[in-house]
Amino acid sequence: MTFNDLGLSTELLRAVSEQGYSQPTPIQSQAIPVVLKGGDLLAGAQTGTGKTAGFTLPLLQNLCAAQPGRGKRSVRALVLTPTRELAAQVGESVRAYGKYLPLRSAVIFGGVSIRPQINILHKGIDILVATPGRLLDHVSQKTLDLSQVEILVLDEADRMLDMGFIRDIRKVLALLPEQRQNLLFSATFSNEIKQLADGLLNAPTLIEVARRNTAAETVNQSIHPVDKSRKRALLSHLISTNNWQQVLVFTRTKHGANRLSGQLAKDGISSAAIHGNKSQGARTKALADFKTGAVRVLVATDIAARGLDIEQLPQVVNFELPNVSEDYVHRIGRTGRAGREGQAVSLVSNDEQKLLKDIEKLLKRKLPKTTVKGFEPDSIKTAESLQVKSSHPAGKKPRRTRNHECAKSAGNRSEQRNRRYANK
Repeated sequence: MTFNDLGLSTELLRAVSEQGYSQPTPIQSQAIPVVLKGGDLLAGAQTGTGKTAGFTLPLLQNLCAAQPGRGKRSVRALVLTPTRELAAQVGESVRAYGKYLPLRSAVIFGGVSIRPQINILHKGIDILVATPGRLLDHVSQKTLDLSQVEILVLDEADRMLDMGFIRDIRKVLALLPEQRQNLLFSATFSNEIKQLADGLLNAPTLIEVARRNTAAETVNQSIHPVDKSRKRALLSHLISTNNWQQVLVFTRTKHGANRLSGQLAKDGISSAAIHGNKSQGARTKALADFKTGAVRVLVATDIAARGLDIEQLPQVVNFELPNVSEDYVHRIGRTGRAGREGQAVSLVSNDEQKLLKDIEKLLKRKLPKTTVKGFEPDSIKTAESLQVKSSHPAGKKPRRTRNHECAKSAGNRSEQRNRRYANK
């Protein structure tokens, strides 16, 4: 099957071809015909499967097919995303695929000045890509009217719920007309997602292109056991010895991301940190430098797990395992995208064993473990030491340690004292 078989317009096919694509991914081949027919959609798809084009292309075509009369443009399609980075990525796709169509689009999110966004909205747009918080800011300032929305897309809905956006989503839904097309995309299907879908979607078509809550099969996953205090040294070792040139590293905290980025720089490895406390300008620059190779390592918190679109990213490293198992899937989904192979390495200390078990339970399989020579954790060293001590030649007694002899001597003295007391 090619894109020509999906019923897309000549303008869209031209734009798709210019992006270098000829054959649709599974999510695209299944979702595009459904959306073109105007039906609601519930799609389960991992990151990197091409889901953005799966809703962007038919959305653009449907809007062009039903052009309204003259007058000020109103927002006719609304795409909600959980993060600024993902909003920017979707906005780029809308512009790229819609370059030969007479439609206007805009992207709005927090962390930047609201005034330029107000100016853009005032001119009138057809498609709006937004994060929930900044969207409601505009609504409260009466700079945005959502009463004419025809198509609503909730992209990575599970992540929005994880980030606590459910109240904001409900507020947005209350501002939209009842008659509209709804598209919900989610990498995982939790009970909360099912409840949201039940209240939002009208007789939806269900599409799943991967097993639920599983990582992309194109990602080679491995575990390196290591003591917590030696993680940074092991990371530097892996980057240098394997000559990794582009590595996305995940930490749990913002402070940890900053600290690790600085430590890597001291090791002679160029790096930058990206997290929620960074300004949007700083985050954009760090991502741009990473994509161009100006920095070798991008250290990120989970805020970046869903919004980064880095073509052919070869390595993802979990410096620390996430507290939420599903976030592991989203993190490593940054590599192995669009059918390409990728590698995901997790540095796991002894205090993270429970988190690892939860991840393996979610994935329904054990992850292969490889101990890096010279970075064996103390628990393994201790076990190896005990094994060496217990493996002595047959017929010979094991060598007694000084502590053993001391204990034996103390025991003999105690028995002698007991005999003396008994004879008194």
